[in-house]
Amino acid sequence: MIECDVPILRAVVIHALAPLGQSRYAEYDLEEAVRLAQALEVEVVHNQIVPVRDIRAGEYFGRGKIDDIKALVKANEAELVIINTALAPIQQRNLEKVWGAKVIDRTGMILEIFALRAATKEGKLQVELARQAYERSRLVRTWTHLERQRGGQGFLAGPGETQIESDRRMLDGRIAKLRREIDQVRRTRELQRVSRQRAPERIVALVGYTNAGKSTLFNRLTESGVLAKDMLFATLDTTHRILPLPSGKNALLSDTVGFISDLPTDLVTSFRATLEEVKEADLILHVRDVSDPLSKRRNKDVLDILSSIEAGPDHGQPMLDVLNKSDQLGIDEAAMMGERALAWRDTDHQRDAYLISAASGQGLDELRRGIEETLGASDEIVDFDIPPKDYAVRAWLHQHGEVIEEVTSDKGNCQITVRLPEIEAGIARSRHFNLLVS
Repeated sequence: MIECDVPILRAVVIHALAPLGQSRYAEYDLEEAVRLAQALEVEVVHNQIVPVRDIRAGEYFGRGKIDDIKALVKANEAELVIINTALAPIQQRNLEKVWGAKVIDRTGMILEIFALRAATKEGKLQVELARQAYERSRLVRTWTHLERQRGGQGFLAGPGETQIESDRRMLDGRIAKLRREIDQVRRTRELQRVSRQRAPERIVALVGYTNAGKSTLFNRLTESGVLAKDMLFATLDTTHRILPLPSGKNALLSDTVGFISDLPTDLVTSFRATLEEVKEADLILHVRDVSDPLSKRRNKDVLDILSSIEAGPDHGQPMLDVLNKSDQLGIDEAAMMGERALAWRDTDHQRDAYLISAASGQGLDELRRGIEETLGASDEIVDFDIPPKDYAVRAWLHQHGEVIEEVTSDKGNCQITVRLPEIEAGIARSRHFNLLVS
């Protein structure tokens, strides 16, 4: 068997610092762009920040910057130029002509990474839909010399369908087909979600900026073997595992796709079926990398995406901040961060925080207790007096709640006090109102 090695593309990464961009974050933004490029499995031969004073409609950069980058591309024999910003289709095409190399912007780069990482049929469908929508926007009028002539005579015949119109029509057909397939996936996922909601386990969803340590934490809490690498978007597909809680009860932990700043709108739309898992969760764990200098900005990016799908604290959904990678902090900084997290829990802060290290396991026992306490915050304690003929109700209460006290009277009645989740408490009241003890 003959193996053919696919040549690795040589890439130049440019972080375009726009006129209103924050220069103090530029180095970190460039570093993220390089890591995204590495996740794209290309060889980064050069990277740099390029300030942009005025954005040009036709080529984005001014003539001087274009010539400088052209020289870099030639000197490094690069075949790919990655621009860490959003480019208009015409800008992308014009830059490719001038530089003689393939050009992709930040959106295109993220879409390519998602295409590489998607493993399940659902993930592949979602990524392909986003890519097709992106490609449709890239169709610029470059093939107008290719026309299909209609029959007839005189001016009514005229030029027929141009190549760009044909390509757009074909893309529209493919997009419509993908949307139908994803709708079917969404219906299937909805049935699975309803099935999980009927189960006694509460659902806890992990969210966070990509590479914040979600998968490592997921493996620690559930003792599973989900891929966890120091790489942006190492995993895309949603995974569920049983999460044991300190009391002996279980919850269901869901690991979702990592977020990133400027996540393409088409991707958010395409992954809506997956992200709806977060929306339906009883509790969200927001995993944050506290060793990241841009931790506060990453926090805002995640909250913005959650709000876009109507999830998170702004929509009444409980959430805990999980401050991860404490092992990468200095001793004094870790102590200060731990005191701050504890102070948040002791006051009326918007949400509780827990300082942990998913890599070493530090702080996980306290986090588990916090998860269980938060899940039980809306529980209700209800008393029932159940005669022998209705003992099926007793079995239901044991299955769906936590029995606090149970006494059997001389007549055989079961007097039971049980802690129930809010939804189950409502079901018990409506079904067995006559058995309630006032």
